[in-house]
Amino acid sequence: MAKAVLYDSTLCIGCRQCEQACAAGKDLAYNDKIAAEEYLSDRKLTTIRTHGERFSRKLCMHCLDPTCVSVCPVAALEKTSLGPVVYHEDRCMGCRYCMVACPFQVPVYEWHSRLPRMRKCDMCADLLVKDQATRCSTVCPMNATITGERSALLAEARKRIADNPTQYYPEVYGVAEAGGTSVLVIAAVPFGQIGYNTGIPKSPMPAFTWAVLQHIPQVVAVGTVLLGGIYWITSRREDVAREEGR
Repeated sequence: MAKAVLYDSTLCIGCRQCEQACAAGKDLAYNDKIAAEEYLSDRKLTTIRTHGERFSRKLCMHCLDPTCVSVCPVAALEKTSLGPVVYHEDRCMGCRYCMVACPFQVPVYEWHSRLPRMRKCDMCADLLVKDQATRCSTVCPMNATITGERSALLAEARKRIADNPTQYYPEVYGVAEAGGTSVLVIAAVPFGQIGYNTGIPKSPMPAFTWAVLQHIPQVVAVGTVLLGGIYWITSRREDVAREEGR
């Protein structure tokens, strides 16, 4: 059964232990300066965001039908049967289509590296294959983040909302966004108030990207002809200049 993560914003105290555990698991540096950065980067694959007295968390949403996977021309990204969207860096050619295509603006790039990679949360795929919880779930002192089967977590999210209707906004983020995701979120207020994009289509995004990508061969062909023409003209000018020099 596919795994998922449920983040309950009402339980989050902003301790950032999830950030620290993620960094340790990926051999990334983590200090007070990095902790204060409330955005994703090549050294921070998940982040807690502060909204007054409330908190939210940003990480890869691990879409059920990922746009990043659909646009990658070399299959460097893969949606696994367990739920995570994983990255095969040995296949990546650095085109960064995934960064442009992601509706949640998650993938980041190692701009300052001599051998840059794309970076993002992989939902601790190395632990899920061992039937273990994600690192962020394990260290959370409030159980604001938990790991489980997606269907069970969705049922748990809806139960919490039904049992405490005055405490929760009556929706689960990730049920339908971009066709559904493997990260689910519940909160006390509308999701837009705590930094989540509420304008994402409810249907899977690859259908939209394919409409664009299917024209790429035409663009490449036209570009090749154009560049070939420029090369011929430049070479011809050089030939003429040599002849005139003689």
